[in-house]
Amino acid sequence: MTIKDLPVALRPREKLLAHGAASLADAELLALLLRTGFKGTGVLQLAEQMLNKFGGVCGLLNAASTDLERISGVGPAKRAELAAVLELARRSMAGQLQQRALFDTPGRVKDFLRLQLAQREHEVFAVLFLDAQNQLLTMEEMFRGTLTQTSVYPREIVKRALHFNAAAVVFAHNHPSGAAEPSRADEFLTQTLKGALALVDIRVLDHLVVGRGEVVSLAERGLL
Repeated sequence: MTIKDLPVALRPREKLLAHGAASLADAELLALLLRTGFKGTGVLQLAEQMLNKFGGVCGLLNAASTDLERISGVGPAKRAELAAVLELARRSMAGQLQQRALFDTPGRVKDFLRLQLAQREHEVFAVLFLDAQNQLLTMEEMFRGTLTQTSVYPREIVKRALHFNAAAVVFAHNHPSGAAEPSRADEFLTQTLKGALALVDIRVLDHLVVGRGEVVSLAERGLL
C-alpha cells in the first residue's frame, strides 16, 4: 500500500499537520524525509525496512554512510537529508548542554556523544571543555586514528584547556568495533591525562567510551 492509497487523515503529512509530529510513528516520520520509495516498495515499507535493519531510530542515526549506501532506494539525495537531520540534532543538543551544568543531565550527555561519535569508522578522541559551573564551553575532536598512549598528546590538551580558560574537562572517544567496554589502555591514558591537567589545576570529570549502542562512563565505574 502506498501513501496515496491511505485515507487522507492517515497520511503522515496530514497527520503531522493536524496533530503534531509526536502523533506519528517512527516509520511515518522517516517516510516524510524519504518522500518516495522505489519500484515494488512504498515509502512507508522502505522506512520500516530501514528501521528494522538498523534497530530503530537511534541505530539509523548512528549508521555509517557506507551502511546507507547499501540500502536500495536510498540515493545520495536521501542520504544527504538524513545527514542534515542528524547534524541539526547534534547542534540542538549542543545548545541545550551549553545552557546548564553538564552533569545535571547525564543521559543527555551520553545521547549527545552517541550522535557525535558512534557512527565514526575510525577512532576519534574528543574533549569537552567546561567552565567553573560545569557548563559546556565547546567540544573539540583533537586526535584521530588508532588511539594509544603515544598518539594522544597531553600537552595539546593542556594548551587548548588554557586557551578556553576551562576549569574542567570530559574526555570521550569511540570504539569503531561497536563495543563500549573500556580497555586497560583507556584507563591508563585517562590517569596520565588527569595528572597532566592537575598541574594546571584543571579537573578531569569523566572519560566516556562510545560504542554503537552504548556509552560507558569511567567515572561511573569508579575508574577516575
